Amino acid sequence: MKLNKIALIIILLNLNILTAQENPFLFKWDKGFKVENKDKSLKFKFGGRLMLDHAFMQQDNDLDFRFGELETTSAVEIRRARLFFSGTVYDHTEFKLDLAFEGGIVALKDVYLGIKNIPIIGTIRVGYVKEPFRFEMLTSSKYLTFMERSLISDYAPTRNQGVLLMNEFKDNRISYQAALFRNADSKTGNDEKANDGYVFTGRVTGLPINNVIKKQLLHLGLGYSYRVSAIREYNITSKPESHLSGIEYIDTGIIEDVDHVNLINIEAVFTQGPFIAQAEYLTSKVNANISYNFASYYAQISYFLTGEHKKYKSSYGGFDRLKPKNNFGRKEYKGLGAWEAALRYSNSDYTSKDILGGEQTNITLGVNWYLNPVTKIAFNHIFINVINQGNASIFQVRLQLDF
Repeated sequence: MKLNKIALIIILLNLNILTAQENPFLFKWDKGFKVENKDKSLKFKFGGRLMLDHAFMQQDNDLDFRFGELETTSAVEIRRARLFFSGTVYDHTEFKLDLAFEGGIVALKDVYLGIKNIPIIGTIRVGYVKEPFRFEMLTSSKYLTFMERSLISDYAPTRNQGVLLMNEFKDNRISYQAALFRNADSKTGNDEKANDGYVFTGRVTGLPINNVIKKQLLHLGLGYSYRVSAIREYNITSKPESHLSGIEYIDTGIIEDVDHVNLINIEAVFTQGPFIAQAEYLTSKVNANISYNFASYYAQISYFLTGEHKKYKSSYGGFDRLKPKNNFGRKEYKGLGAWEAALRYSNSDYTSKDILGGEQTNITLGVNWYLNPVTKIAFNHIFINVINQGNASIFQVRLQLDF
């Protein structure tokens, strides 16, 4: 019996060796771990990210009076600790599993199965995916200019459970995404009582300018989301643009008897060598017994002092990884890594008719030091003005490693 088992193992090993010789796998490091076979019909990637944040906060006496004094003026957190495994199987089937360890619990991020290269349609993904809405939300947290996304992030979740269709035309200069979702839980990606409520989100984008040689690009996009909630409620709240901040200075309160919500987002991104300009405007129309209108926008610019150029990944992927011209730390490179200076202005207004939710503006100064393609240190100083109520400021630092 033992001999039979040994013989079977030897046969299987020989078959694996023969298969590997016919179509061997290559394991390599390319800013992350990648495995693929010779004809590239099987491709796999695995990696993760670790983001460690420190923040120092203060607010004036007016905000102390209206919202209470800050419980602490300094804080630290593991902002993100994530592991992922993704790949393409036999050219057309794709998948991804992204696990996050945040706040002491395990949460799901991107978890989907997909089919690629379908004529006309392009790609179909089913699972827990990013809603195709807002350029800033579609850009990975690994590649954001600032530590946190702007105030427009508070109007709708980043991810949802459903079916996503997307494709690109005219040499990727025109793109579309359309999706139907079921209001999934933001931690588990599930909606176990999906008897009512749904979300339709669609987006079209174009690249009027895409000159690779001149490193010049202009991206324009329009997104729309129609949202129906089973509980017929809608609420928007906003903290300053710091995850460690514990106070929501503006809040619509819970709006009841909501029939549906319409969200419209306009986006524009321009790059010229080391210079980047980016802006988005979002409007929300809440259709309840009374119709309410809320709006938010931001505009930001950044410049690479060391001459680097941030690459555009895709319409649905946003910006890609930044690769310094000269990495920091090794003698042969003789470099200081890449340095980026950035400025952002953002605003949200939650006042409409009988809802006095308040208005807030944030001005953020940022400096990013990219030591190498996978290591980054970010410095942000946020100046918060809660209109007619008071002022606050937050200084925060992030140490980041991703691959």
